[in-house]
Amino acid sequence: MPQFTLRLLRLVLAPGLVLIATDAPAAGRYDEGASDTEIRIGNANPYSGPVSAYGAIGRTLAAYFRKVNDEGGINGRKVTFISYDDGYSPPRTRELTRKLVEQDKVLLIFQTLGTPSNAAIQGYLNKRGVPQLFVSTGASRWGDPARFPWTMGYHPDYHTEAIVYARHIMATVKDARIAVLMQNDDYGRDYLDGLKVGLGKEADRIVAVATYEVADPTVDSQVIQLKASGANVLLNVSTPKFAAQSIRKMADLGWKPAHYLNTISSWVATLRQAGVANAQGILTAQYGKDPTDPQWATAPDLIEWQAFMRKYLPNGDPADFGHSYGYAVAALLKHVLESAGDDLTRANVMKQAASLKDVELPMLLPGIKASTSATDYYPLQALRLARFEGETWRLFGEVMSSEVERR
Repeated sequence: MPQFTLRLLRLVLAPGLVLIATDAPAAGRYDEGASDTEIRIGNANPYSGPVSAYGAIGRTLAAYFRKVNDEGGINGRKVTFISYDDGYSPPRTRELTRKLVEQDKVLLIFQTLGTPSNAAIQGYLNKRGVPQLFVSTGASRWGDPARFPWTMGYHPDYHTEAIVYARHIMATVKDARIAVLMQNDDYGRDYLDGLKVGLGKEADRIVAVATYEVADPTVDSQVIQLKASGANVLLNVSTPKFAAQSIRKMADLGWKPAHYLNTISSWVATLRQAGVANAQGILTAQYGKDPTDPQWATAPDLIEWQAFMRKYLPNGDPADFGHSYGYAVAALLKHVLESAGDDLTRANVMKQAASLKDVELPMLLPGIKASTSATDYYPLQALRLARFEGETWRLFGEVMSSEVERR
């Protein structure tokens, strides 16, 4: 668990706990977790374990709320951000979420990471009427307000991302024979389902599927299996550790299919781990600005983000997309809480989250804005394709809305 410097007050912290706070008076209507002076936000993040690369997100959220408090809080209220390390273990996520709700008395749960982790707490939070906001996973189940009115996604869902890849494959790869490397859970299955939907009658072009478990040491054997299938396309549905491993192994084998890498691992930091020479030509879909892309060097939001990084995360890697991702989604929660005004009931927080109208967020690509409604719990629904060239991603094509069919 990372250590954070708390400048605003001195606290004795339990292991794995982050608290950030400041002072300011106000008045209003509240549910548990909010008051005239405070808003309490809960989070579980894998600072350790097989996907600890995503710890960058949790560290950025904590830093962002320190910045918010330094600037006077949200409508004059301090933010107390409580983040625990769940190690990407769903039973641990469930245990910690209960602690956040029942002992730490948070108003809402924010940005818990991972499809299996969020699935483990979705029923509990919806039964108790606790907002599960802007989950850090693109599984399509997070946009189902009829069944789960207290759960909302954030970034474009995996299902429609895979549809975008399928359509590009069919338009650009002659006689496509597709292999899929995927995590063996709902996260992986969402991509596979979307790929099949996007291919339609051509779904038999999928010639091989290899799965891995989170606890597996490597995916080398899976890559060997997929190469042996004769595939000339790979859809790589893996988290950063396994994405880097698979890219290195493909280079070792001299296998060079058209390679589509899911967004959650397409960080330049991941490709550097794999070796940038091995990553040339990989394709992905993006909705956020890549901080390493020189075309954004003079963009005001990038300049502000760089200043934030220098002040609040001076040891953070600018090439780690987790930092720019965390900055953007924290800005969205700040917008929702500001919009809630002095009515900080859980119902009103969800009402504001479901009433976003073309909200511009820092570090998102031009033309991509957050919008929701009472029947649309997918805030971001647009993507652009990008190809890795040299040391960074190069965007191509137009912004594509992912308002496409879902099964």
